[in-house]
Amino acid sequence: MKTVFSGIQPSGTLTLGNYLGAMKHFVEMQNDYHCYFCIVDQHAITVPQDRLKLRQNIKSLAALYIAVGIDPDKSTLFIQSEVPAHAQLGWMMQCVSYIGELERMTQFKDKSTGKEAVSASLLTYPPLMAADILLYQTDIVPVGEDQKQHLELTRDLAERFNKKYNDIFTIPEVKIPKVGARIMSLNDPTKKMSKSNPNEKSYISMLDDEKTIMKKMKSAVTDSDNSVHYDKESKPALANLLSIYSLCSGKSIEEITAMYTGKGYGDFKQDLGEVVVEALRPIQERYYELINSEELDQILDMGQEKANKVAQKMLAKAERAMGLGRKQR
Repeated sequence: MKTVFSGIQPSGTLTLGNYLGAMKHFVEMQNDYHCYFCIVDQHAITVPQDRLKLRQNIKSLAALYIAVGIDPDKSTLFIQSEVPAHAQLGWMMQCVSYIGELERMTQFKDKSTGKEAVSASLLTYPPLMAADILLYQTDIVPVGEDQKQHLELTRDLAERFNKKYNDIFTIPEVKIPKVGARIMSLNDPTKKMSKSNPNEKSYISMLDDEKTIMKKMKSAVTDSDNSVHYDKESKPALANLLSIYSLCSGKSIEEITAMYTGKGYGDFKQDLGEVVVEALRPIQERYYELINSEELDQILDMGQEKANKVAQKMLAKAERAMGLGRKQR
């Protein structure tokens, strides 16, 4: 059985886009793969964080993973900073990285342009991301288009290490979901739905209440004509809403458009809001059962133990290959 690794930053409540584009697929994947789901809190501190808010976000993200259907008996759910091998191998990956290739990363350019002071971690976090993946002999990494460049770097670093030291790392494959991989903003279909957008109307949070969801859907941008049909090129805003409707309801886009023949955007957006509310309802109910429970801590303790055991073995192999330490282990 192949291994899948995925990491999400605890930098605020996840959006509907995170759920439809990633987490919904994770639930299906855990039946066919060895899955490691990591809350990458060390990546989160590449930008300033309030320590209490960060801890709250870590637990909240863990609760959402379980609430959407991740089964701790099938998958390993854990917190990155609780497995020291991530930071240790991250340093070793920095040592086989070149400054030029790190400076070419699009996200580094975007986050550093125009700033007087830029944290060194913004430049060097891709090797830590590589370490996250390589520690678990990962075969497949499900990511959005925006992370593809980092995965290509991970592959390059693994191949470089294998050739220079010892052939120990599995070269991971990138998996980009064909449907729902990129859910767009509700008020700008040219931008990805993101929790970092300062305009709260641009995204649906996974913990938004019914009233908020309905209000946001009613204010979502559509297109000039009032016909409900799918055309990604000329009607990108509506195409995005139809994708959301399809993924939340299980109906095909063809079925949905047929339902709204002769109807306008008002009916469509009202129904879409209700579909999203119903899709998120069981997730929210389970989330609030978990968030302050001993059960959640027990799940994370179990994940920490399982991840540490696997990661430590791979770290020891990498240290031996580079000649670190005093003795063979």
